[in-house]
Amino acid sequence: MCALLVLLTFQSAWAQRKSKAQLERERRATLRRIQETSRILAQTQKQKQASVGQLNALKEKLTVQQGVIKNISNELHYIETDVVQTETQVQKTQQSLEQLKAEYARLIYAGSKTANGYNRLMFLFASESFNQFLLRLRYIRQYTEVRQAQAAQITHTQQRLSTQLLGLKEKRQEKGSLLNNQISEKKNLLTLKTQQAEVVTKLTQQEEGLRKELAARQQAVSRLDNLIAQRVREEIARAARAAARRAAAASAARASAATAPGRSPAATTRASPTAEAEAAAASAAERVDRVTLTPETAELAASFHDNRGNLPWPVGRGFISQRFGRHNHPVLKNVVVENRGVDIQTSAGEPVRAVFGGKVLTVASVPGMNTIVMVQHGDYFTVYAKLRSVSVSEGQTVQARQAIGTVSTDAEGTSEVQFQVWHNSSNLNPENWLGRK
Repeated sequence: MCALLVLLTFQSAWAQRKSKAQLERERRATLRRIQETSRILAQTQKQKQASVGQLNALKEKLTVQQGVIKNISNELHYIETDVVQTETQVQKTQQSLEQLKAEYARLIYAGSKTANGYNRLMFLFASESFNQFLLRLRYIRQYTEVRQAQAAQITHTQQRLSTQLLGLKEKRQEKGSLLNNQISEKKNLLTLKTQQAEVVTKLTQQEEGLRKELAARQQAVSRLDNLIAQRVREEIARAARAAARRAAAASAARASAATAPGRSPAATTRASPTAEAEAAAASAAERVDRVTLTPETAELAASFHDNRGNLPWPVGRGFISQRFGRHNHPVLKNVVVENRGVDIQTSAGEPVRAVFGGKVLTVASVPGMNTIVMVQHGDYFTVYAKLRSVSVSEGQTVQARQAIGTVSTDAEGTSEVQFQVWHNSSNLNPENWLGRK
């Protein structure tokens, strides 16, 4: 039973240490996010006029700041638990020390009666037999050893108590430091909320400009959607025609084999494809609604699918400023916007990277979206829009994490890349494909 309690205590302490280590990792990650967001926010604040990019950066920093406070609260919880446990240990050690001292005092008192050598000798020589003499000699030796052991145990317990008291003092100091940090971070949070309210107020006063900006964005999104749909249709048709040509070539090969010497006319007639059959196969291929895969492209597509939720981000740092799907405009009331991908706000000049290996299908310029790059991964496609410059060309093979360009920065100081994922003609939520940053 005692061993079980010790085991459970050890497991509990180990689990707590793991939780503390995890909290420490989260704290470091959160600090990195704060530094990134602060850089991005500072970039947008260079412009005197408030912008949606500035508002998005403030919102992200608020979210991260709340995470900092939550992390501190969790650390405080573990520190408080440690303090309580250490206080209990100190109390038990003090009680044990008092008991040891009392037992030692009794031993000293009992030993004082035979403190000098004469009394010990009298005690030994008063033995009635040799065996009794040996037993009394052994008793005196054991008594001395017990006294020495008790003294050593008292010393060890005192040292343990000193260590526990020192640890308790350090934990209380750590708790006090964390409480001060928590108060400071809450003040920072209030400051950020005030800044956010000010930016929202300024943006509300620019409603007309925001509506014009939204209309221009919607036109740009529409142009990008049309380009993507066109490129996907063209790739589906191209792959289908290639598959039809391969099928026709295989059929022709079989027909040629059928006309070889020694084959009967009936067999030749059955094996020879007609021009009408070839045309029908090509026509049917044009109506295919998905990319016809070769063994190589099928393997690439399967590998892309298997990495769902683990793809690297298209930029090394930044945050999602606008999520996938339909959501309310951050400022304009009763206005719903729709996003085909995710917008990732980052620093100026940040390299944009391919998230997976594939072939560059398209490099094009779309008004309102700057330059876009579309990479094919079998029957999957990834799209990177709002690029300032591009370092790849159509038909080029790229590897995962390979730089394909740099992000553009608009007139308001916002650097943002839009990232989309498609499966044939189906638009997918990129957040389900990207790994944790």
